[in-house]
Amino acid sequence: MATTTRAEAPELAGLPLLGSMFDLKNDSLGTFLRAQREHGDVVRINAGPPGIRATVYGVFSAEGAQQVLASDSANFRKDNAFYQELRESFGNGLLTSQDEDYLRQRRLVQPLFTKRRVDGYAEAVATEVTTLIDEWREGGTEVVDVLHEMTRFALRAVARILFGTDVDEAVEIVERSFPELAAYVLNRGYSPVNIPRSWPTPGNRKAAAVHRALYEVCDRIIAARRNTGRTDAEGQDLLTLLAEAESAEDGSFDATELREQVLIFLLAGHETTATSLGFALHLLGRHPEVRKRAHEEVDRVLQGRTPGAADLDSLPYVTQVLKETMRLFPAAAAIGRRAVAATEIDGVAIPAGADVIVVSWVTHRHPAYWEDPELFDPDRFTPEAEAARPRYAWYPFGGGPRACIGQHFSMLESVIALAMILQKYDVEAIDTEVPVGAAITLTAGGPARCRLRPRTA
Repeated sequence: MATTTRAEAPELAGLPLLGSMFDLKNDSLGTFLRAQREHGDVVRINAGPPGIRATVYGVFSAEGAQQVLASDSANFRKDNAFYQELRESFGNGLLTSQDEDYLRQRRLVQPLFTKRRVDGYAEAVATEVTTLIDEWREGGTEVVDVLHEMTRFALRAVARILFGTDVDEAVEIVERSFPELAAYVLNRGYSPVNIPRSWPTPGNRKAAAVHRALYEVCDRIIAARRNTGRTDAEGQDLLTLLAEAESAEDGSFDATELREQVLIFLLAGHETTATSLGFALHLLGRHPEVRKRAHEEVDRVLQGRTPGAADLDSLPYVTQVLKETMRLFPAAAAIGRRAVAATEIDGVAIPAGADVIVVSWVTHRHPAYWEDPELFDPDRFTPEAEAARPRYAWYPFGGGPRACIGQHFSMLESVIALAMILQKYDVEAIDTEVPVGAAITLTAGGPARCRLRPRTA
């Protein structure tokens, strides 16, 4: 009987004792990009000293991403150390749960994210954009860090949709707590050895305090909503709908599950949108010809009125700007999984138990799919151009059965917000380059300042 010999993955060169540990720590995205350029679409990367060395298989092709996330997803699970740290900090919600827990949660939550339901949030999004623009105008703001401003906006928008009128308290706690807890998760998730969280070190105690603050604000809001009951004004916020989600098969969420869903929605629901909007404004500020086309479309379609969900199909170029931004700056720049059984990806052997990372940052720049990949060109996302590419040449929302449940909401929020800002302002970039790195999501290593010029048209 003939046997098939699978190729061994090429290894990225590193230091004799520590491998690529410092490369990954200092510039993981650049390291992954270099691995693909030097060795191809599946590369073995070692990091750490002998005995506790970690090995990860970087997967960079569209076909490989499709296999890991979709066609062979049952063999690639969220069993790695990073996801365990996420579970311990943010709970076992949709982002982190697996197996029957995940399927039950998804069935309960899915009706809350139908297109019709999500379209109903357009007015709340527009209200928050209007508040932001009014703050800029009343404060005489001329220069803003668009990444910071879009993070603030997206957090307020998702908090309003989750909590209704209870926005300010939640935003204040989350804005302060999330970055600290995210850094803690990242440090532990990528460390070869961790001390127990229960040990009273300064880092553990600080993280525990932040963790408590996040849980307490969610618990207070959930308890208040249950005590006061549903009113016409509050009836459509997502927290109320989550609390009322129920089926004969799956029951309903208990208090702990409800809190964990809320935390995951706050985390995943604002960072993706904030990244897309912030970098879209920065890129438009650097490319006046693209900005001019976007302004023309917004003016022609909206004629000064506030956009709603029904306008999304009429703003294709604004949508293309956002999609091209998500190609160059995907919020989920790298997605980790662990192989259950030995398999192969693109003809390369992947052993059972191996950690695998699909890296959209690299796939979105892969020369097989993208000509002049560093160029900002929204025309890459015309319907004809999209149809000509492999499905997973672009996957900013993940893919397969674990694809982001909120991707329609993110696009709705992003298109409405970008269109409304372009109605009122011409944007010129001051910082021409913004260094980025990969944490839980894509993070900026510096400001993205833009000059805002009120439009008279």
